[in-house]
Amino acid sequence: MNQSPNIVVRKPLPKITWILALICATVPSSAAAAEGPRLGKPASRQEIAAWNQTVFPDGKGLPPGHGSAVEGKAVYERHCAYCHGNNGLGGSGEELAGAKHRLIDSNPDKTIGTYWPTATTLFDFVRRSMPPDAPGSLSNDQIYAVCAYLLHLNGIIPESSTLNAVDLPKVKMPNREGFIRVDAPK
Repeated sequence: MNQSPNIVVRKPLPKITWILALICATVPSSAAAAEGPRLGKPASRQEIAAWNQTVFPDGKGLPPGHGSAVEGKAVYERHCAYCHGNNGLGGSGEELAGAKHRLIDSNPDKTIGTYWPTATTLFDFVRRSMPPDAPGSLSNDQIYAVCAYLLHLNGIIPESSTLNAVDLPKVKMPNREGFIRVDAPK
């Protein structure tokens, strides 16, 4: 069979090539993509600053304030119990206290007392995320108090304890050695 050197025999393109071509053809132009979906509005510097409040394991970033476990019980009952149940034993939200199984058991309980490595992480999480229907609505005093109450429910601190920015980082969590620390470059 003699073929002329100017004739090119083409094989059919694989199915994936056609799929990629279809995707590329349906992607909006760069002008439309830069415009975005027009949901919400850009955050202001003040709004970003209000949420940029990281608390580190050593306590850096903790705000002024204080709260006791006794005060925290009232805060918990008003803002937390509807999801996490009475005494942190669980409800529609996870259990926070009352673990019956260790992390190395076949069905472990991941409560504040068995899982969390630092008490400052508890403060940071509550401040950013709780209660789920109004995150950021609790005062610093209320957050310190509810942290004290939850740490008391887990048997980590006495009920008579009061926490603040100096004392919270000193709380020794039972699982503090259960995580590998990674120091990221600063």
